[in-house]
Amino acid sequence: MGFQAMVLGATGLVGGFVVKELLDREEYDEVKVLVRRPLEMEHPKLTQIILNWEELDQYGDEFVNVRDVFCCLGTTIKKAGSQESFRQIDFEYPLHAAKLAQQAGVRQFLSVSSMGADPASRIFYSRTKGELEEALTRLRLSSVHLFRPSLLLGVRGEKRFGEMAGAWFMTSFDFLFRGNGLKYRAIPAKTVAHAMVNIAVIGTPGVHIYPNDVIHVLGLVQ
Repeated sequence: MGFQAMVLGATGLVGGFVVKELLDREEYDEVKVLVRRPLEMEHPKLTQIILNWEELDQYGDEFVNVRDVFCCLGTTIKKAGSQESFRQIDFEYPLHAAKLAQQAGVRQFLSVSSMGADPASRIFYSRTKGELEEALTRLRLSSVHLFRPSLLLGVRGEKRFGEMAGAWFMTSFDFLFRGNGLKYRAIPAKTVAHAMVNIAVIGTPGVHIYPNDVIHVLGLVQ
């Protein structure tokens, strides 16, 4: 009998690839997604739960029997509208979900963080990501896996000018980031998703942090 997985942020760039990856993997019998709006797809293994994230407490039972939770929630301060709203999406919602996962006996919590995540950073974005990492590691979960990718490559539902400009630069000058520069090299969202699922299937206990160069390698393993 296979595993049951849950994906948070399934409508996002990495989250969408995680869902597709899980549906294709024979190790998983069911894939639950918690979303504000339904995905435009159907699959025998896919269960969609439409919710208001501010009412997440009402969905604690959905975590029962889930083995792996993949947290791909994330936004930008510009899209969120304020630092407070950004923190709610990138810190409060993921941590709340992780606490529900802990209470339900979820074995693994895998979260997309960011290169440069540091709770002591002067940069609000990096500090928020670092604070979430720190909070997740304090929970009594069997396994916590934190992925720190560089700039994500892929087609988003919305346009982010800053990321588009950064992606153009990093792909145009990709040769500068090869070799030792792999830890800074832009990475396809699909590669991150593949790496996350590969790690989940292994099921290694403890707290693990995967920097960008390691994600590049893990994402190539079939």
